[in-house]
Amino acid sequence: MLGDISREEKDRIISDAKEKGVRFVDLEFVDILGTPKMCEVTVERLQDVLETGTWFDGSSVEGFSRIAESDMFLVPDTTTWAVLPWTGNKTARLICDVYVDEKTPFVGDPRSVLKRQLARAKALGFDYKVGPELEFFLFKGTNGEVDPEKMQVHDNAGYFDLSTRDAAFDLRQEIVPALEKMGLKIERSHHEVAQGQHEIGFFYGDALSIADSVMTYKTTVKTLSKKYGLYASFMPKPVFGINGSGMHVHQSLWKGSENAFYDASDPYQLSETAHQFIAGIMEHARSLAAVTNPSVNSYKRLVPGYEAPVYICWGRINRSALIRIPRALGGSGKGARIECRFPDPSCNPYLAFAAMLAAGLDGIERKLTPPKPVEERVYGFEEDKRKLLGIGTLPASLEEASRELAKSGVIRSAIGEHVSGMLLKVQKDDWNGYRTQVTPWEKERYFGVL
Repeated sequence: MLGDISREEKDRIISDAKEKGVRFVDLEFVDILGTPKMCEVTVERLQDVLETGTWFDGSSVEGFSRIAESDMFLVPDTTTWAVLPWTGNKTARLICDVYVDEKTPFVGDPRSVLKRQLARAKALGFDYKVGPELEFFLFKGTNGEVDPEKMQVHDNAGYFDLSTRDAAFDLRQEIVPALEKMGLKIERSHHEVAQGQHEIGFFYGDALSIADSVMTYKTTVKTLSKKYGLYASFMPKPVFGINGSGMHVHQSLWKGSENAFYDASDPYQLSETAHQFIAGIMEHARSLAAVTNPSVNSYKRLVPGYEAPVYICWGRINRSALIRIPRALGGSGKGARIECRFPDPSCNPYLAFAAMLAAGLDGIERKLTPPKPVEERVYGFEEDKRKLLGIGTLPASLEEASRELAKSGVIRSAIGEHVSGMLLKVQKDDWNGYRTQVTPWEKERYFGVL
C-alpha cells in the first residue's frame, strides 16, 4: 500500500531519477495471460505517483474488470525501480500492484495472487525460492518483425557452441549487462540445443522478485533483439522438428537461513518436506499444466523425443522426468532443490509460481509420499510398464489441461476463482479457434486423396 512506502525510499528514487536524467517513468503491470502492460508518466509526476498512486481503466485489460467497474488503481513497488539502459537513461520503470481502490488489492492481479500464496507459505514457516531457466528463439526479421509464414531461425549452431558458430553472441553480450543494470544477477548465457535457440540464466531468489525478473528478462530480450533486426520469440514450439523452449523452474522452501529441502542422510539429499512437496506437484501436475503450459502451442512441445517431459515421474539422472533432482556441489545444503521441467515461457510467471507452490504445500499439509524415483528413460517404456509403475502423463492438449484445471479445487483456489474463471474462458476460446482451423498439414494430407 502507498502508506507503506517510507519517505527515505521515495527520496531515494526521486534522487536517482534526477541524478541519471530520467524524463519518463513506465508504470508496469501484467494481465492474467502474463502480457506486460504499462502507462507512462513524466518524471515531474513521479513524486505524486509514489505518494498517491494512479488510476487507470481496467475494463480494456484482459481478464481484469467489467466496464461497470472499470476504475482501477496502480500502486508502485519501489523495490522494482530500474532505469531502462537501452533508452540512454531517458526512461525508468516501476512494477505496480493493481488495486480496486487505494486500499484494496485486486483479486485478479497476478502479482497479488502470488503474494497470497507466499503469505500462506510464510504462515507455515516457509520462504519460497525459485530459479527459472527461460529459453527463446531468435528469427531473422525486418526491423525486428517477422512474417509467421516465413520464419527462419537466426543460426545453425547447437548446444554451448562457440561464438564462431553462435550468431547471437554479440546480442547476448549486450542483453546480459542490460539485465544486470536492472538488478538481475546473471549466472550464464549460452546457445541452446536447437538452431536459433538461446538461454540466459539468472540466479535463484525469492519468488516475487524472480517473477518480476522473468518479465524484465522477456521485455529486455525482445527489445534488444529488435536493435539487431531480429525477432525474439518465447513461443514454446515455434519450429516443427526441433526442440521447443521450456521454462524449467528450480525451487525449494527455506526456514530462515536453513534450506528446508535438505537432508544429508537421504540418498537424494532431500528432506521429508521436499519429498512431500514433490508428491504435491505430481498429484496436481495435470491441473497445473493449464497454468504452467497455458497455450495451444504448449502441447506441441510436450511430446516424447524432444527433451520435454511428458510422464509424471521424478528422478536424478532421468531427464525425461517431470521433476529432476539436480546434484548439489559437495553435498551443500544450500543447493538442495527440485527442478520442475514441464513449465514453458508462455506462462504467466506469477500464476505459475503460485500454483506450483500451492500444489507443493498441499503435499506437505497432507503428508503425501511420492512414488519411487525412476532413473530410466521413460520415453522407451511400453504403456503397460508405465501403468505398472504408476507413471501418469501430462495432458496432451490445452483442452484436456483446461478440463483438469476446471475440476481442481486446490489449483483453482490457489489462483482464485476470478483468475481461474477468466483463464479457462480464454483457453476455451483459443482451443475452439484452433480446432476449427483448416491447417496446411490437413490440406497436404487429405486434399489430393479425398
